[in-house]
Amino acid sequence: MGARKRLSAEKRKAALKQRVIARLNDVPTSPRKMRLVADVIRGMDADKALFTLKNSPQHAALRLEKLLLSALDNWRQKNEDARLEEAGLYIKEIQVNGGRMLKRIQPAPQGRAHRIRKRSNHVILELGSRTAVEVDTNINEETTA
Repeated sequence: MGARKRLSAEKRKAALKQRVIARLNDVPTSPRKMRLVADVIRGMDADKALFTLKNSPQHAALRLEKLLLSALDNWRQKNEDARLEEAGLYIKEIQVNGGRMLKRIQPAPQGRAHRIRKRSNHVILELGSRTAVEVDTNINEETTA
């Protein structure tokens, strides 16, 4: 393996170590209902989003709260020496994609049938650190000056 290829692979691995992701697959809720809650917390600080989800009446908020707690635990696993309060974590990215669909038949009048689609979704949540972003921008400003 060449030196350039090895260096780029090492950079990619280091970036993946800093990335904090939690996934939730095959949630038996329609993606549209889940997106309504996800749009509310997108870009929020982690503690504020957790408070919002705990006090939200939607059923999807319970599942997103559990997912956010999982992402915070993932962050703790990668950064054992750092404190959660000082990290400045926020929801960098949250995606709600359609999952598999269970197709059922509902009997209808005059011998017809209506199709029922029971939808599910997949959620991907990524946390970012506001302090790390500030450090990166400061380094870039110093190199350009």
